[in-house]
Amino acid sequence: MSLVVGIDVGTQSVKLIAYDPAACKVVAAHGQALQLIAHDDGSREQRAEWWIDAIRACFAKLEPAQRGRIVAVGVSGQQHGFVPVDEAGRVLAPAKLWCDTSTQAECEEIMAAVGGDRRCIELAGNPILAGYTASKLPWTRKHRPEAYSRLATILLPHDYVNFWLTGERWMEHGDASGTGWLDVRTRNWSAPLLAATDAQRDLAALLPPLVDADASFPIAAVIAEELGLPHNVRVSAGGGDNMMAAIGTGNVAPGVLSMSLGTSGTLFAHADRALVDDGAGWAAFCSSTGGWLPLICTMNCTVATETVARAFGFATQDGDALLADTSPGADGLAMLPFFNGERTPNLPQARAALHGMNFDNFTRANAYRAAMEGATYALRNGLESLQAAGMRFDTIRLTGGGSQSGVWRQMIADVFELPLDVPEQSEGAAFGAALQALWALDHTEGGAADIATLAREHVRCAPALSTRPQATSAAAYRAPYQQFLRHLESAQQFHSRASRE
Repeated sequence: MSLVVGIDVGTQSVKLIAYDPAACKVVAAHGQALQLIAHDDGSREQRAEWWIDAIRACFAKLEPAQRGRIVAVGVSGQQHGFVPVDEAGRVLAPAKLWCDTSTQAECEEIMAAVGGDRRCIELAGNPILAGYTASKLPWTRKHRPEAYSRLATILLPHDYVNFWLTGERWMEHGDASGTGWLDVRTRNWSAPLLAATDAQRDLAALLPPLVDADASFPIAAVIAEELGLPHNVRVSAGGGDNMMAAIGTGNVAPGVLSMSLGTSGTLFAHADRALVDDGAGWAAFCSSTGGWLPLICTMNCTVATETVARAFGFATQDGDALLADTSPGADGLAMLPFFNGERTPNLPQARAALHGMNFDNFTRANAYRAAMEGATYALRNGLESLQAAGMRFDTIRLTGGGSQSGVWRQMIADVFELPLDVPEQSEGAAFGAALQALWALDHTEGGAADIATLAREHVRCAPALSTRPQATSAAAYRAPYQQFLRHLESAQQFHSRASRE
C-alpha cells in the first residue's frame, strides 16, 4: 500500500516517519542528530546543508521497497528561522534560529519605527519578539552586509527544505505568521512592518507567494532520483513544527490543549477565528489547516532538565527514578529555567535562577525536580492567559521528548488539573506533516477530505500513558506555583528597570 512521509526539521535533530494510512500504522521512523552553533551574544545558528544531509541520511535508512511506495511528503520545520537565499537558490549565510536572542535591539528598532509594540499588534496581531524572523533581517544587514546585498528570497527552515525538494519557493500562512510581518487577521503581509524592517528595500518582493494549507507541488525529478522515490510524489505546503504538531495531536477542533515538551515548551489550541491579545500574552498565529493557532512558547523546557542532569552527572533517562523520593515543591527549591532567555513572558536577556537553596534541600534530585517544575509552571502561566481570553479545555494532548517521562506526565496533569493523553505517535510534528501530506494529496486528486475527520481517524492515544490529576498532588503544587509566580514577577521588574537604565 501507499505511504506518506512526514519530515520534522528540529533544532536537535531531523526526524522522518513513513506512515501507511490504510493500515493506520507507522512502518518506519528514523532520526539524525544536528549540530548547533552557539555564541555568547545569544546567537543560535545552523547551516541549511546540515538539514539536507540529515534528510538524505533518514531516507537512506528506509528500505528500497518502502521508498518505492511513497506518494506524498510533508515537511515540518522549526519556526522563525531565517534562511537567506540568492537568485540562484544558494544559501548565503548560516540560518539564524528561533532560539537566537542576539537580535533584541533590532526588535526594538522595528517596533519603534511603527510606533511601539501596541501598534505592531494592531498591524499584524503580534509584537516583534526576539527569535521572530523579522528582526533577523536588519541584524543580517548590519553584520553580514554582503549576504544581505545578494539576498533574493527570504525562506523559513521548512520553506527551504520544500525548495530543495521541489525547486519551487513558497510559504504557507501558519509558518509565515511567525515572521512578525503577516497580519494574522487578513492573512496578508503588513506593508508598514515590512517598511519598518527595511525602509530602503522592498522586502515584499523577497517573500515567496503564500499558498493555501492544502496545496501541494511535484517533487523535483533530480531529487526523486537521488532519494530513490517515485517521480509522482507530491510535497505538501508543510508548516511550522507547532502547526504540524497540532495536526499530529489531533488539535484541529476546539476544546483540546496541545502541549509539546521539547527544547522549548509550547501550548497551542485550535480557533476558528483570529485570537489576538492586546497584551501579547500569546502568539496569535495562523494554523496550517486554514484556521488559527493561539500559541504560548517558552524557550526553556527539556533544555532545563537536560542542563541540570548534565551538571550533576546523570542521564535524563534516569531522572524519573531519581525523583522517586522527592515531593511537589522540591523542599522549597524553585527555578526560573531561563537558560536561553525567555519569550513568554518576553525576557530575552533573562538567565536561569535557582531560589530557596539551603543545606538540606540542595540535592541533585531536588534541583532536577525544580527544573522540571519550573518548565511546567512557565507553561501553566501561559494557560492562564488563554483561559482569560475565554478559551476552555477538556484535555491535554502531550507530545515531544518530555512526554516519555511518567513523572512529568503526572506533574502536568496535577499542575494543570486536567486529564492528559499521549498520542501513540510521539513525534507529533513529523506525524502531523505526514497527515497534512495525506490531506493535500486527496485534494490534489479531486477529493474533499476534511482535516478534522482525518485527524479523528488517524490520531490515536496510548491508553497506558493517559494520566489523570490526583487531588492531593494537585493541591500540593498550588503554593509552589504561586511562589514561582512571585519569583517571575521579581525577574520581570528587574529586567524592566534594567531596560530603562
